[in-house]
Amino acid sequence: MARTAMSKLSWESHVLRPVQNAPPAIIPTLIYGTAWKKDQTADLVHQAIGAGFRAVDTAAQPKHYREDLVGDGIRRALQDGYVRREDLHVQTKFTSINGQSPDNMPYDPKTSVTEQVHASIMSSLHNLRPSDPSDSVDDAYIDMLILHSPLQTMSQTLEAWSTFETYVPHRIRNLGISNTTLSILKELFSHATVKPAVVQNRFYADTQFDVPLRAFCREHQIIYQSFWTLSANPELARSDAVQLLAHEADIPPAAALYCLVLGLGYTTVLDGTTKLPHMEADLAALQKIERFTEDRPELWQKILGRFQQLTGDEA
Repeated sequence: MARTAMSKLSWESHVLRPVQNAPPAIIPTLIYGTAWKKDQTADLVHQAIGAGFRAVDTAAQPKHYREDLVGDGIRRALQDGYVRREDLHVQTKFTSINGQSPDNMPYDPKTSVTEQVHASIMSSLHNLRPSDPSDSVDDAYIDMLILHSPLQTMSQTLEAWSTFETYVPHRIRNLGISNTTLSILKELFSHATVKPAVVQNRFYADTQFDVPLRAFCREHQIIYQSFWTLSANPELARSDAVQLLAHEADIPPAAALYCLVLGLGYTTVLDGTTKLPHMEADLAALQKIERFTEDRPELWQKILGRFQQLTGDEA
């Protein structure tokens, strides 16, 4: 059964499990996604932070992301006073050779997995440095480093992960994994010294909405990050549950779908909209849904129950 009682804090953000005696970190529930933004990336990141997003997702994967331009957008937002770096959650990914363009990688593919990880992290720290001078990379840190997908063997996956761990908690605050199955997640969790804090997966019917995996995540205090939430789920977006919540809470259907995914418990959502009005509406929906769940708890539970039946969270 999914957790359904949600406080103000859990609508806006979650507290991550403490790592190596470091203070627990906060992760916002809506994360601005930067895949496929190309030359617009810097302007869109700057705009998203100005609109109120306090988390940004990228990757050291030039094939689909412009991590360098994500850094440009963040630095502009910091310089303009939109946010302090310590109040911003920045996450990036190490992408293995199979996910990279052969002629454009942040590391030498002929080197070992360990060396590839080190080179990728150094590239990310440079791209995501807090100010323009190159020496500011010494002050750079990453809030969350995500393994973009498991490597070809579990041994290689664990090699990459153990290299990640050498940066925690000083240069990298937390670790996560993306595009994973439950069996791989369980094996990684059992071997890791620094346990995964997030799992970033496609939330869609082809994986039965990851119900068992999300249950494992909740049991072990792992935040589930949903992506492709809108694009892969047109039927969910048209469902009675989503449409009813949109009408009753006075929020757009897209935002209603996001809020119902958040209602499943220990979840965050990647939001990659390129339109400022949509950015503002999605963020405003969190405040509206908070009021709605407090003022009309029975109706909220009824709508959430319908949604849980659609995703398989309630048999």
